[in-house]
Amino acid sequence: MLIFTSRCSQIAKNILSRRFYATSLIQKTMEQHQIVPDVISVAPVEVAKVTYPGGITVNQGNELKPRQVKDIPEVQWNADASAFYVLCMTDPDAPSRKEATYREWHHWLVGNIPGSKVAEGDTLSEYVGSGPPEGTGLHRYVFLVYKQNGKLTFDEQRLTNRSGDNRGCFKISKFAEKYNLGNPVAGNFYQAEWDDYVPILYKQLGA
Repeated sequence: MLIFTSRCSQIAKNILSRRFYATSLIQKTMEQHQIVPDVISVAPVEVAKVTYPGGITVNQGNELKPRQVKDIPEVQWNADASAFYVLCMTDPDAPSRKEATYREWHHWLVGNIPGSKVAEGDTLSEYVGSGPPEGTGLHRYVFLVYKQNGKLTFDEQRLTNRSGDNRGCFKISKFAEKYNLGNPVAGNFYQAEWDDYVPILYKQLGA
């Protein structure tokens, strides 16, 4: 019995150690890539798992191609099944990181998500993949999850994925303040620059 208890204790310590490492890493990488303070003032403590079709994963600043992220990803986090959440994907580098005059250009916004069932949430802005202009270098694409204080009524205009109107000059921090969401509870991000899929996306958006 003592051996069994000791092993259980060690397993628990290992799990806590891995969680602490993941927590400190996401905070560190978001600070290194200046997501703090460009997008948020406090980094989330949990890594959101983001997976695109074909097994393409988002991994704290890894580089992906617009063609790889054109479709809606699956996003998972340690959610309270009885709570509601907001999920946002936003680009603070529009049209470029050096001249971010449209910071932020938001690509996806969903509220009233029950637990982590994103598909059952209230889609405020339909998903649009990465479309960094040619020659503007790497853009940061940031996923953030906020826990709501109950179900909310959002007054934002609903945006489709067939137009780029009303997506620029968005601030997820202002949105969070408006609805009293506090700091994000989970997050992740990748980087991408122009590839030959971007003109196809622009055509979809009517550009």
